[in-house]
Amino acid sequence: MQPFEQFPAERLAAIRFVLTDVDDTLTEGARLSAATYDAIERLRDAGYRVIPITAAPAGWCDLMCRMWPVAAVIGENGGLCFRHDATTGLTERRYWAPEIERRRDAVRLAELGLQIRARVSGSELSADQRWRETTLAFHNPGPPVSDRIAVELAAAGARSVTNSMWVLGWLADFDKLAMARRIMAELFDADIGRNRDAFLFVGDSPNDEPMFGHFPNSVGVATVRNYLERMTTTPQWVTKGGGGAGFVEVADALLGRREDRGG
Repeated sequence: MQPFEQFPAERLAAIRFVLTDVDDTLTEGARLSAATYDAIERLRDAGYRVIPITAAPAGWCDLMCRMWPVAAVIGENGGLCFRHDATTGLTERRYWAPEIERRRDAVRLAELGLQIRARVSGSELSADQRWRETTLAFHNPGPPVSDRIAVELAAAGARSVTNSMWVLGWLADFDKLAMARRIMAELFDADIGRNRDAFLFVGDSPNDEPMFGHFPNSVGVATVRNYLERMTTTPQWVTKGGGGAGFVEVADALLGRREDRGG
């Protein structure tokens, strides 16, 4: 990983979309600072499309898309995307899988939750599970319990990923990158394969690895160093600060470049 302060100015100039993880990337622990919110708003006002891509539940994503200065929110690690229209007051909700498949998977995931809680001592469903629509989330107590939960999910045929807050499981074939590819094409007429230089992704943990691997402009906030031993794909660049402070570094660099160009 290279220091973000060495990120080439000419590459900053080409960026139009800022895709970002939320927990421990925009936040400091559980809190979103005023400085980070201000950075998102400044990016929006300068014409950038900021799109959080998070493992957070549908309930949180509904709030984010309504109240944050963002273009859309991809949630539950790619299971859904919400976009709010401030003019009409309507929220558009898109899902990776059709409703009949989501209902079927919800039943199976509920069963898995009960089974894993019975088999893995110390496992507990996350407090936000009631607001999820496409995933099963366990509180992440750390190894070895989190590792045993992941093993149980895999044995049941579920996909899983672990970040700082959750051990997440799901049954459909989505992840952050797959849903980002679909949503950028459908909602923003942007091809993340052909136009990679127009995108910058910021993240911090193993569930961001597909994004780190795809985007040449991939940035890890300094917190990513906590997970390097569990990752096979790392970001190209790393900020000095961790969490939201690192995101502010990225925003300031983008906005400084825009000011240097005169608007």
